[in-house]
Amino acid sequence: MTQRIGATPAALVAGVVLTAALALVSVFVGVADVTPGSLLRGGPDSEAALLLAASRLPRTIALVLAGAASAIAGLIMQMLVRNRFVEPGTTGTTEAAALGLLVVTVSAPGLPLTGKMAVAIGFALVGTALFLLLLRRVPVRSVILVPLVGIMLGSVIGAVTTFFAYRLDLFQTLDTWLTGDFSGVLRGRYELLWVAFAATVAAWVAADRLTVAGLGRDFTTNLGMHYGRLLALGVTVVATVASVVVVTVGAIPFLGLIVPNIVSLVLGDNARRAIPWVAVAGAAFVLACDLIGRVVRYPYEIPLGVVVGVVGAAVFLYLLLRSSERAH
Repeated sequence: MTQRIGATPAALVAGVVLTAALALVSVFVGVADVTPGSLLRGGPDSEAALLLAASRLPRTIALVLAGAASAIAGLIMQMLVRNRFVEPGTTGTTEAAALGLLVVTVSAPGLPLTGKMAVAIGFALVGTALFLLLLRRVPVRSVILVPLVGIMLGSVIGAVTTFFAYRLDLFQTLDTWLTGDFSGVLRGRYELLWVAFAATVAAWVAADRLTVAGLGRDFTTNLGMHYGRLLALGVTVVATVASVVVVTVGAIPFLGLIVPNIVSLVLGDNARRAIPWVAVAGAAFVLACDLIGRVVRYPYEIPLGVVVGVVGAAVFLYLLLRSSERAH
């Protein structure tokens, strides 16, 4: 276990201040005229104030919650599998959640959103458990092979989902679920993300136990802990966060992979110390990418999932090359 210089409480406070500044900028960026001046001139009943309460604030809160929760879910997945290159998007979890959402959309279209989310969580749990089962049967767990197993599993599940979405004329809907887009977030349509926030708080409370579970069944049992329960807790948190994010705003690629790795380069492998940093860095990263997507083609928007995908792919490639160089 390593600990690096630069992870002081003052640095964490600076990170929180930076995230708050990005959130403040996010509130006032958009096509409509919502500025501090327009709010002061119009008062609480003005069009700017109503737009702020109905759209801008919900969008910013959703960005913070989704960014923090997705990054922490990636960290937990990496702890459980003991591999730096896995996250819900590379283990089949996100694809399984999308398949569950497709199934419930077709079979029970009138089900409330919470019911659809529950079905998506169930499918995500099965998908994650299937990945762990496949991983146990892989004789050699190299750094690259583990995420490849997850990507192949996710590709198979994604192919099945795409086939049925195409046959049922739901391909465009599926594309919405798999592309993170916050342009449609309004008051009353993002509150499910608080469920993901609650799940990540539970993960933070159990961070030490989840770290022990990542060291294996024998090590965990020798310390007097129940390996199966800890594994179930971690998988449930990951599946819940992935499903809620997919149901609410769509999948955000690479977020749960690159943020924990970047934080690990600074802080080392102490999960309890890393989780607050991962949450702050995840929220700041999503806010920054969303601002880029909103201003680069102003007044049009590029979906957040596209921006994060481009930036995340470049960082992911750097981490892979860095890992290969260190291995040699």
